[in-house]
Amino acid sequence: MTVNISEVSPVPSLFSPVSLGKIELANRIVMAPLTRVRAGSSGIPGDLMVEYYRQRASVGMIITEGTYPDHASQGYVGEPGIASDEQAAGWQRVFEAVHAEGGRIVLQIMHAGRGTHPDINGGRRILAPSAIAIDNKTFTEKGEQPYPVPEAMTTAEIRAALEDFVAAARRAIEAGADGVEIHGANGYLLQEFLSPAANQRTDEYGGSPQNRARFVVEVVTAVAQAVGAERVGLRISPEVDLGDVFETDRDDVLATYGTLMDQLRPLGLAYLSVLHAEPGGDLVQELRRRFDGKLIVNNGPFGGQTTREQALQRIEADHADAVVVGRALIANPDLVERWQGGHPENEPRPELFYGPGAEGYTDYPFLEAA
Repeated sequence: MTVNISEVSPVPSLFSPVSLGKIELANRIVMAPLTRVRAGSSGIPGDLMVEYYRQRASVGMIITEGTYPDHASQGYVGEPGIASDEQAAGWQRVFEAVHAEGGRIVLQIMHAGRGTHPDINGGRRILAPSAIAIDNKTFTEKGEQPYPVPEAMTTAEIRAALEDFVAAARRAIEAGADGVEIHGANGYLLQEFLSPAANQRTDEYGGSPQNRARFVVEVVTAVAQAVGAERVGLRISPEVDLGDVFETDRDDVLATYGTLMDQLRPLGLAYLSVLHAEPGGDLVQELRRRFDGKLIVNNGPFGGQTTREQALQRIEADHADAVVVGRALIANPDLVERWQGGHPENEPRPELFYGPGAEGYTDYPFLEAA
């Protein structure tokens, strides 16, 4: 039998294009949502942030740092927001700069939940699924302080938070974002609802895996209806115990996240982003099967900085449709060119990851300047 070579789909490579919903990526390297706290007290992206994202526009897609949908949900000093028209206008400048370089960019919407402090969010109330504090400290404008005990959200406050996500998504798309990513990971509000350690409610939002997944389903569904599912991604981090979420029972994790995937599958979302120590393992791949859509993966703090070889292997082994990269992209704005050509890489400077200035932010050299 003669096989027409043109009809055989080539094995995808890290540098081949891929579509995530309506978002067309030139390659499969995705910039991780990296908190960099350069937005000042106003939360408005300025010239420094415009330049930072513009420099990294050659990746297939940029996912912005976590961005608060309302002022009470701000989790970090210097975090950007999209809670006002002024903040949206700042992001519009970022989106325009990335698009001018031929890039794609989605805005991550992050509600910190109990992971904040009145000295961070302007003295506003701290809300969470249950009145359980994180047993740790956070950095505020007045120095390091313990996390406060949050107030358990009423059903009306849950509805209001959902509306904040929707309003933020609309602002982002109207400002020119290619899409939005709902942050359901890293111990923030949405994962707090998913986790039995953080969610001890007895109403329809607590108890069973189905009830604990309910708020995430409602948020993602409402955002998808508002801006189009093909422009919406969701990030999750099952079993990643950040912010005292503690998801230690694999059966419960699979039941909770499995029912979440089952309910989101009909929406036809642009992608699912999973942060996990074993992106190719049974849990992540089972969730991928039940999601039945494009998967992007990130091993986050596990196993060190993502290398070129790891990224290539994840695509070649079909563990994901794209690979999310963090620290290597902090230090190498032209990482795609470096990885394509096998060039040396700049080393990141962790002591400068967080701070107000350009040093360690926009001053990493490009290949021609190295």
